[in-house]
Amino acid sequence: MTTLTIKVNEKKRGGKTFLELIDLINSKEKNVIEVIEEKSPYNPEFVKMVLKSASSKKRYRIETDKLWETVKNM
Repeated sequence: MTTLTIKVNEKKRGGKTFLELIDLINSKEKNVIEVIEEKSPYNPEFVKMVLKSASSKKRYRIETDKLWETVKNM
């Protein structure tokens, strides 16, 4: 048996089609493909915060030579 790790975006049409194909194959012949879902190692609240920040228009310009001073003062 070969193990592959494939990330599928089930929100996209191609991702949905791929998952439907796996279901179809498994319905015809059992135990051909085993789907193992892994949970994200990231805290969902942290992910939400990062995505919200990334979509924000608020930006900071930090001089690289003063980087650590800036971080300490935030």
